[in-house]
Amino acid sequence: MFKNKVLLITGGTGSFGNAVLSRFLNTGIKEIRVFSRDEKKQEDMRIELNNPKVKFYIGDVRNYESLKFAVSGVDFIFHAAALKQVPSCEFYPMEAVRTNILGAENVLNAALANNVKKVILLSTDKAVYPINAMGISKAMMEKLMVAKSRSVDDRKTILCGTRYGNVMTSRGSVIPLFVKQIKEGKSLTVTDPHMTRFLMSLDDAIDLVIYAFQHARQGDIFVQKAPASTIGDLAIALKKIFKADNEIKIIGTRHGEKLYETLLTREELAKAENLKKYYRIVPDDRDMNYNKYFTEGVDKVSSMEDYNSHNTQRLTIEEVKGKLLKLDYIKQELASW
Repeated sequence: MFKNKVLLITGGTGSFGNAVLSRFLNTGIKEIRVFSRDEKKQEDMRIELNNPKVKFYIGDVRNYESLKFAVSGVDFIFHAAALKQVPSCEFYPMEAVRTNILGAENVLNAALANNVKKVILLSTDKAVYPINAMGISKAMMEKLMVAKSRSVDDRKTILCGTRYGNVMTSRGSVIPLFVKQIKEGKSLTVTDPHMTRFLMSLDDAIDLVIYAFQHARQGDIFVQKAPASTIGDLAIALKKIFKADNEIKIIGTRHGEKLYETLLTREELAKAENLKKYYRIVPDDRDMNYNKYFTEGVDKVSSMEDYNSHNTQRLTIEEVKGKLLKLDYIKQELASW
């Protein structure tokens, strides 16, 4: 599907970008462009890969001019560049606005100006019922994409999105923190042992993006169904894997954190398409003639539940352990333990 095509990954030096390169580099793809502002990570990636198919572009999604140059001649875009850390976005919310909202607007405009065939924006469960600046900015990114998609010619460009939960072992996630604490003999700092989170691997995230790439219609957002674990069970599973006896220390919920994460609101579920492994969130196709829609509603909304990490499939400690042991990161950490 990518044969002889040019793919641009914004934020391409991050966990997602590295996973995409691993998946596609040895296929018939013509070129993968890595766009980011981190020259050190680009240099490390360039040395490690040493592959002429990978081209590196220094730039920032906040700067339309740098994007315009990188997007020229591109067939597809995976937009992964973002500020993702909840605490940093809480302290500097305008930075989240500039990167996650205005940066996404720049990516979309550059794509449309260059007739890019398909753009997939990566979103997060924190965009659903957001209570922190990171989630709010990602929710606005989704709204931007859907609004812009209403006036885009399907024959030229498709704009769509994916939304997923915590990606295990991604930068800043809790699993590497717990592993570090285990290896250093420190207490595992658990905010709330009853807090639940969806568990997805980087491969799951790539699969979701590929599914969206293959099946998206204008303005769609795809959600992958995923199991969940409590943070307490996750900590215990890691202790079992490393045969560790570290204390688990409850530190309390941090500012901006939820007890559980939601991937679809009940309002979205009421009109979403159930596609076995995925949900397709059908875009709102109403226009500014509001009076046309005042007389009709969706009866079943009030009787539905959100799709969240409390009511999805709950993994046992042994199931969490089995899922963790499949991760390359855990295998590598065990080998050096």
